[in-house]
Amino acid sequence: MSEHGVKKPETKEEFVKSLMEAAKKEIEARSLLRRKPAKPTISGTAKLLKIHRDTLYAWLKEFNVDFKEIAEAVSTAQVTENVGVPGKYAYLIGEALAGEDNEVAHIDLLIGDKEGPVGEAFAAGLSHLSRGHTPLLAVIRPNLPPKPHTLLVPKVTIKNLEDTNKIFGPAQAAVAKAVADAVEEGIIPKDKVDDWVIVCSVFVHPQAKDYRRIYHYNYGATKLALKRALAKYPPLEKVFYDKDRAKHPIMGFRVPRLWRPPYLQISLDIPDLERNKKIIAQIPRSDRIILEMGTPLIKRYGTKVISELREIARDIFFVADLKTLDVGKVEVDLAYDETADAVVAAGLAPVETLNAFTHEAKRLGIYAAVDMLNVENPIKKLRMLKEFPDIIILHRGIDQETGRTLGLELIQELRDTFQDKRFLIAVAGGIVPETAKEALEKGADIIIVGRYVTQSKDVERAVRDFLELTPETRQDIDLFRVHVE
Repeated sequence: MSEHGVKKPETKEEFVKSLMEAAKKEIEARSLLRRKPAKPTISGTAKLLKIHRDTLYAWLKEFNVDFKEIAEAVSTAQVTENVGVPGKYAYLIGEALAGEDNEVAHIDLLIGDKEGPVGEAFAAGLSHLSRGHTPLLAVIRPNLPPKPHTLLVPKVTIKNLEDTNKIFGPAQAAVAKAVADAVEEGIIPKDKVDDWVIVCSVFVHPQAKDYRRIYHYNYGATKLALKRALAKYPPLEKVFYDKDRAKHPIMGFRVPRLWRPPYLQISLDIPDLERNKKIIAQIPRSDRIILEMGTPLIKRYGTKVISELREIARDIFFVADLKTLDVGKVEVDLAYDETADAVVAAGLAPVETLNAFTHEAKRLGIYAAVDMLNVENPIKKLRMLKEFPDIIILHRGIDQETGRTLGLELIQELRDTFQDKRFLIAVAGGIVPETAKEALEKGADIIIVGRYVTQSKDVERAVRDFLELTPETRQDIDLFRVHVE
């Protein structure tokens, strides 16, 4: 017996059945409360099963059941139950990529009611032919289309008979077979096959040669795209979690964002390009590292130094410390054109300059940072701004390193004063591991260091001295992640 007199399931089948029933009940309750589709949670499902969530975790492990699969199955069932609501047409979207080499398959599809927008797209596609992109019905074999009826639209221009045979052969059969199997397996509800149609955009590379692979990959991609469409994949949580971790395979590099502080920002102030390249080469790989193109470095080489150093550090977040005092928009554009991820303005700049600076940075999609060096009342200055910066730098300056505190009390004051704003707080000025730890404990998001790292005989060890300060920075998360779905 388990807690509250609940009997533990004896078999995996019994456990899965009760788990799905509870998950479905939770979805229904949460959907009513939120007035929109919801997904089951471990805690909520455990509560409906009248057990503690730790007990549910133990049962999941013992019976080798993946709760994510249960949640997806229940959510898919909910979608198929709700798409037939009178006056609301089903309009579902799916996408999937599968395979490798020239035979790689990429599927984009729409599935929905004949009488709705998808039906209109289906009819328009079938009746409006385009040279090189002739749409065709999917067929398992000649004279045998699947249901729902499916329209194939080639993405790549068909230029010759060889290209035509790939579309009208293995690709056409693969899509048709995937649709038929999706109905048979319950992915597409059987009572919808005469009400729905599918529009499927198919990619076949002009240099693809292996018909077996073309079929194999397009079948898998179509089946996965259908499953995702019916499950309304991806959930927003998935998008938010992966958007800053993902690396597009064709692009070949990641565009980092500051989504999980704390970070270590290394200021490259030495006005020597080759020396800075050597420093970068010694920095350990970590998602917690930010590289700052220091003001002396930029003054000597110009903003083009950003692009030059980007060649050897493509995936790292770059900050251009311009200390802008005037013409804010122009200076942001200069840094942006050289691929900077963030730019820094001086807090002493006029309010109009800071507003223009921040507005332009946000317009271009990069971070606007304001350095409060020598600003007597940072909070008063920030209150005057129409455009609030993404990063506020508390900076005591190198000249003031003797006998003065870092002003860390401002961290909490900033949080309390601007509770309705979303921003990061960076701390700079003669930072060593001891003062960095204190700053992190008081709520700093970014620790900016310079000479401790750049003038060290062992750059990697110096960086590790900071990365070892917290459990979060200690683990170089995501560096060894393998992208799977």
